[in-house]
Amino acid sequence: MLEYDAEAADGAAALAQLSRLHTLGEPVDVVLMDLQMGAGMDGVTATEKIKAGAAGTPAPPVLILTTYDSDADILAAVEAGASGYMLKDAPPEHIRQAVLMAASGHTALAPEVAARLMGRIRNPEPALSGREIELLQLLATGLPNRAIARQLFISEATVKTHLVHIYGKLGVDNRTAAISVATQRRIIRPA
Repeated sequence: MLEYDAEAADGAAALAQLSRLHTLGEPVDVVLMDLQMGAGMDGVTATEKIKAGAAGTPAPPVLILTTYDSDADILAAVEAGASGYMLKDAPPEHIRQAVLMAASGHTALAPEVAARLMGRIRNPEPALSGREIELLQLLATGLPNRAIARQLFISEATVKTHLVHIYGKLGVDNRTAAISVATQRRIIRPA
């Protein structure tokens, strides 16, 4: 039987709680993690750190429980090492089952999330890379190429090259259209 042990306001606090529980000799069966938790460390970063052992503990499974269902969010969480991804509006029994599955080492995906991932795999259109999605999300915030380049630690020329590839994959010819199509297809979150 799983028990509730701790909660945290952001990712850094979650790492501190994991470390505290480990020090007390209390094993952690599963971590429920949101993606956005205020001004502190986000859930994807915290998940990466947990899975890398940054809390000084064995890496427990991390189940993302969030309202965000864009491709960018789902892929970032999976790449960070999340064991599952559930949406907060799921029936309580589905969330309970997902927690139990993650705690037992299995993958737990909301049906909508599984369908989106399968759609990406089956979709004959060229898929955007993780870096292209990251760039597109920054583009949606209104940042110019120079600021995007600084944020991603790449050159402006590389940003322009990525944009050409993004436009081609989305079948558009400008920034506004790329943001619109990516938002409609739920590749990125609305800004």
